Amino acid sequence: METKEIQKLIDFIAHSGLDEVNIETNELKISVKRYSGTAAAPVVYQQPAPAPPAAPAVVTPAAAVPAAVSAAAPKVEESNLVVIKSPMIGTFYRTPNPEKPVFVEVGDNIELGQPICIIEAMKLFNEIEADVAGKIVKILVANATPVEYDQPLFLVEPA
Repeated sequence: METKEIQKLIDFIAHSGLDEVNIETNELKISVKRYSGTAAAPVVYQQPAPAPPAAPAVVTPAAAVPAAVSAAAPKVEESNLVVIKSPMIGTFYRTPNPEKPVFVEVGDNIELGQPICIIEAMKLFNEIEADVAGKIVKILVANATPVEYDQPLFLVEPA
């Protein structure tokens, strides 16, 4: 990997909002971590009461859970909704280009293999196709925002 490519990768990570990225190939292994100036809230471990034998409880303060993570993982009630997740990290786009209409809207019926969004990663625009046929119930990500691997993008009611 050339120095220029590594710099592009670092710039991409800086603009994506990601805190850590690990890339490993046959020739090279890169680990990039971004540290903000604030310290993370500590994780508090509590010992269980001595009477009943139980596993130690881990208590995490609410401040230690990033708002983006809790907002990105919606709770799907006991229903038949299917979550379409991001297959990669990058920037989520609802349109193929700024002049075109969005791929899908809430309420649209989609077919298996139909393009539903684009995720741009390192200047490559990857068209994401539906892996389920059905009706779009909710779009979980705003246009032109960073997404992470396995982040929920759409809720679909299967056909």
